[in-house]
Amino acid sequence: MDYRSTINLPKTDFPMRAGLPQLEPNIQARWEAMRIYEKVQARTRGRPKFVLHDGPPYANGDIHVGHALNKVLKDIIVRSRSQMGYDAPYVPGFDTHGMPIEHAVITKKGVDRRAVGEVAFRDLCREWAHQYIERQTAQFKRLGVRGDWEHPYVTLDPAYEAEQIKVFGEMAKRGYIYRGKKVIYWSPTAETALADAEIEYREKRSPSIYVKFDVVDGKGKLTTSDAIVIWTTTPWTLPANQAVTLHPDYRYGLYETKRGRLVIARELAEAFQSTTGIALRDEVAQFKGAELEYVQLKHPFYDRIVPVVLGDHVTLDAGTGAVHTAPGHGEEDYDVGVRYNLPLLSPIDERGVFTDEAPGFAGLFYDDANKVITAKLEESGHLLHLGFIKHQYPHDWRTKQPVIYRIAEQWFASIDGFRQTMLSAIEDVRWIPPWGETRIANMVRDRGDWCISRQRAWGVPIPIFYCEDCGKPIVTDETIDHVADVFRREGSNSWFARPARELLPEGFRCPHCGGVHFRKETDTMDVWFDSGSSHAAVLRTRPELKWPADVYLEGADQYRGWFNSSLSTSVAVFGRAPYETVIGCGFVMDGEGRKMSKSLGNVVDPNDVMARYGADILRLWVASVDYTADVRISEAIMQQIAEVYRKIRNTFRFLLGNLYDFDPAKDVVPKERWPELDRYVYARLKQIGERVFRAYEAYDFHAVYTEIHQFCVQDLSAFYLDVTKDRMYTRLPDDGARRSGQSFMYEALKALVIWIGPIIPHTAEEVWSYLPGEKAESVQLVDFPRYTLTEEDRARLKAFEPLLRVRDEVQKALEEARRVKTIGNSLEAHVHLYPNEQTAQALAAYGPLEELFIVSKLTVHPPGTDPGDGAHCGHGVSVRVEVAPGKKCERCWMVLEDVGTAPEHPTLCVRCAETVAALRARQT
Repeated sequence: MDYRSTINLPKTDFPMRAGLPQLEPNIQARWEAMRIYEKVQARTRGRPKFVLHDGPPYANGDIHVGHALNKVLKDIIVRSRSQMGYDAPYVPGFDTHGMPIEHAVITKKGVDRRAVGEVAFRDLCREWAHQYIERQTAQFKRLGVRGDWEHPYVTLDPAYEAEQIKVFGEMAKRGYIYRGKKVIYWSPTAETALADAEIEYREKRSPSIYVKFDVVDGKGKLTTSDAIVIWTTTPWTLPANQAVTLHPDYRYGLYETKRGRLVIARELAEAFQSTTGIALRDEVAQFKGAELEYVQLKHPFYDRIVPVVLGDHVTLDAGTGAVHTAPGHGEEDYDVGVRYNLPLLSPIDERGVFTDEAPGFAGLFYDDANKVITAKLEESGHLLHLGFIKHQYPHDWRTKQPVIYRIAEQWFASIDGFRQTMLSAIEDVRWIPPWGETRIANMVRDRGDWCISRQRAWGVPIPIFYCEDCGKPIVTDETIDHVADVFRREGSNSWFARPARELLPEGFRCPHCGGVHFRKETDTMDVWFDSGSSHAAVLRTRPELKWPADVYLEGADQYRGWFNSSLSTSVAVFGRAPYETVIGCGFVMDGEGRKMSKSLGNVVDPNDVMARYGADILRLWVASVDYTADVRISEAIMQQIAEVYRKIRNTFRFLLGNLYDFDPAKDVVPKERWPELDRYVYARLKQIGERVFRAYEAYDFHAVYTEIHQFCVQDLSAFYLDVTKDRMYTRLPDDGARRSGQSFMYEALKALVIWIGPIIPHTAEEVWSYLPGEKAESVQLVDFPRYTLTEEDRARLKAFEPLLRVRDEVQKALEEARRVKTIGNSLEAHVHLYPNEQTAQALAAYGPLEELFIVSKLTVHPPGTDPGDGAHCGHGVSVRVEVAPGKKCERCWMVLEDVGTAPEHPTLCVRCAETVAALRARQT
């Protein structure tokens, strides 16, 4: 007789294979149709506000895997906070101004910026930005990122620009904005000034030259036969040389050489000889640097006298201890130049080409001039050695080309005006990881004034006017408010489309001289000022948000970027940081820990990953890594994550299969009537729930991933679901023990799906749709279940520890019995346990041990009984395995001595025979 129809085998339409690339777009379309973001916000309205402020990605290309890491982390935070009792709106942002879009329009569209005019050119840039806003929006939504995508904040929006102007005006009002001539980073390729945040260091090959400066007035210390030697890797800056700097406290020696008597720092004498091959014979004299102050030297190729000056920035790391000083081409040189009132010469134009102020080199690109200058030094006899070195050198992070230091008149924000307030504000912020606090504090502590002006057309103009009658700059509350109002109505294009008179209040006169003729500033603001104003332009203007934000989360490069510029503008205007917590992420590397690059062929495209695996696999990878450090991704890693996903999915499927005939409205068994095993795994579920909640609170998503994965694989699949198969499959459908198991499975499945929803929302939504009983329209519309372990739960967890240890030992013994072919599977076994006293007490307190160990018969012998030879021993118990007496029941597969005792069912055990009889009676 075929008894298969009498078994409660799992049944579900939930597919084993996810097919995420096809499934997810359908789920997203459903979310779109039901307007899930609005429904979530409506459900959580009135709760405590939690705001994660989005650092805007730059709208000039498709998203990369770093974007995916960033946006998924943010989405996990927002989703989890919405289900943890908060109102957590998410307004995505886009950064849209600056050189990369200008460059793209010029090169990819073939536009001549000057020919089309500024307004038309800016319109083309705006169109380009909007094109990529649309593309990136679609790609972020494909990742499953939930947010107000219909109303993002965009830095080119008129309302945003107006608020940015007001931030600038407030800083100017407080005296933090000034125009000055200072040495700044300059990008010859982009023809614009750069801020610290726009600099990256890359390897560069540079000439390394040793040059002697002849003494013309030794001030009684040196003679005109002597020379001081400098070392430099930038020969092109020598036309701007105005001094040679020594450290006041270093000891310098005057040495006899074949090239004359040379002054070199004594500690570098040996390295100098090794590098140049010039032997330093007799040391004629010795001086402290301070003794040589104001010694007069002759420039090596110009008719220019340059003094010896002193500076603490001189080091003994390399060179000669004497530094060639060009105040127009270096920050420290500039400081020395100001202190000694040296000429601030910078004979380089915005293209990096020498001007007429550098006789003999005018018209040469600065890098090309290195050879010409070196040859001139060789010709004059001042070049002592020429070599080449590879070193880290500042580059423009957009064009990837070297930058130069160049003195220029620019607009600056005076960091000195609020540096100490910034440092205090940093201490009030929670930094994750904690070293982020030290990093940004050091940056702020050492930072120079912020150069905020850029020589670009595509940007927010600096709202300053100049009186053409007296020449003075004008920025007042009245002019700022008026420009902000114009921008709010018409956008910043109005600055370029209208004459100055129309951008000023009617009847406005110069506050300095009463003049009525004005011109506009032509520079635009640093794009970091754009995005750094977002806290004011977004958080303080949108009613669903709040200021300060609870969290800023970005890559670790943003300690000098957005975290820093946001802090600067917020402290300058409002006196505190715009965020309560800052989370810094690592960078995404390939599987071998290398930086991704097209040349290495190791770039992982998130759009490709989603097309092949699905967004949930990519999101699960994000949750699996320690994102506060650099993370790795590769095909092998994605396959491992897909395997983890498969195990979690199969656990959900198995739970659903066991709930096919379960109606929560009428079949739930009260927990006080659950068997001890069910109460134990429920206590484990509660324990996992506490840990998951704490992990979400701490932004520790790796812990969430680990807890849920291990619970599914170890506690459920490898233990509970295996142990309870007999009662779930072979009992009557409404048997109390079976309904108890279903009650726990329903509780566990619902909790797990809700908890994992922020990480793999598409799969969670799919599982939710198969969950039996009445439920919310979406898994996103329910809160996390909150569990608190009771003392009874803790006692039960502790009581089960020895039982689980015994179970491990039994499984080892069973495996050995299978290996030697004593048994085929565990249900053929009769297990004998020989426990010690403590283990015996734990076993005695538990009921159906056969179920726990999945064997047909189990005998517990009194403590002290000799197990005999060949027993497996460990953890307070010895285990012997024999073949169970009796026959195999055709229905439950247990080997029992009562099989065949029921005449109507000769192949069944008594229990199964009674169950089949009861089923038949119900059918009739």
